[in-house]
Amino acid sequence: MIEIKNVTKKYGNFYAVRNINFEVKDGEIVGFLGRNGAGKSTTMNMITGFIEPTEGEIIVNGYDIYKKPRKVKAQIGYMPEGTPLYLDLTVKEFVNYMAELKLIPKKKRKEAVNEAIENTGLQKVQNNLTKNLSRGYKQRVSLAGAIVGNPKILILDEPTVGLDPKQVIEIRELIKSFKKDHTVLISSHILSEISQICEKVIIIDKGEIIAVDTPENLESKTTENITLNIIVDDINNKFQTIKDEIEEISDIKLVKENDDNTKEYIIETSTNEDIRKQIFSNCAKNNITILEMKKSEASLESAFIKLVENRQEYSQKEINKMQYEKEIEELREEDKYLKEEKEKRKQAKKEEKARKKAAKEAKKEAKQNKKEELSVKKENVGNEEEIPQDKKDSNETNNDDLKKEGGDK
Repeated sequence: MIEIKNVTKKYGNFYAVRNINFEVKDGEIVGFLGRNGAGKSTTMNMITGFIEPTEGEIIVNGYDIYKKPRKVKAQIGYMPEGTPLYLDLTVKEFVNYMAELKLIPKKKRKEAVNEAIENTGLQKVQNNLTKNLSRGYKQRVSLAGAIVGNPKILILDEPTVGLDPKQVIEIRELIKSFKKDHTVLISSHILSEISQICEKVIIIDKGEIIAVDTPENLESKTTENITLNIIVDDINNKFQTIKDEIEEISDIKLVKENDDNTKEYIIETSTNEDIRKQIFSNCAKNNITILEMKKSEASLESAFIKLVENRQEYSQKEINKMQYEKEIEELREEDKYLKEEKEKRKQAKKEEKARKKAAKEAKKEAKQNKKEELSVKKENVGNEEEIPQDKKDSNETNNDDLKKEGGDK
């Protein structure tokens, strides 16, 4: 449905995005994650046609955004960050205005507007001015403007930012309901929301795509070792000594001491194997009572942090070097292409020359064959005209006999 191929966007010497590639398939809800300034909004603006890439190709539902912009834009509903609304319009007037901008035919416009208002739960406030709405309702109005006309693709930039928990849940459920009719690309800083809504996640950092996978796979791939949370009743303060007895434990950290004198610890291990049985055994031996012990669950937040932290920050010199190497590679590819084209033309000329020679020889042979046929035909005609002498004498004798028989009569 959406294909991003080798897309780069530069502002002077600054790369907002650099040579990114990804695909969003029909019917998917995909999360687009990144830190502030990572390139999320730039990428979304390029997909919707608001800005052009410096390099690369963007295909939406089979159409190139810059060759067939109107066809592409007719299939996209875009909800930009910050809910930009016309505050002097009512909810219904704003959604109707968005329908006009999308060139929805007048006969179908009323039905499309009412459907968008109903799907976003705005019936009760449709005649209210947008400036008088709460933040949550303003988000809904912006979303209604995106979905009016039932576009195949929805691009939502930070749709839940600034909302209270109840409003977040409402918008989340609304987005989930779009799956059956739309392909959705959604960016957000609230990673827990993305993990609950999206079936695939794309992570961008410093203008480069660093991961494309399901939330579950990202969480499991970035969890190398098991971490345990444990609460113990340890009167003799011996719990930290079990680190010396279980070699898989790399560290034990005290989280807090509770009012009932119990203690909460985090146990970090150097393995992905379960060592809880060993901990139970050692605690029993040291008269330590375990009140609670559980694995720390992997989360998309922890996966995201592990993927983006300590990533190399390129200097301007390194960026220039990479650009130079890319340009050299492009020149090599162009040179290779030109050589291949030259060889093709050379081969085509050779084949054309051989074809003409064959045609000339065939024409010459046909001419010779025709000449021989004419010669044979002429010879046959000459043979028919030449009558042998004995046949002539026989004809004359027959004629004399006929004359004599006539005289006798």
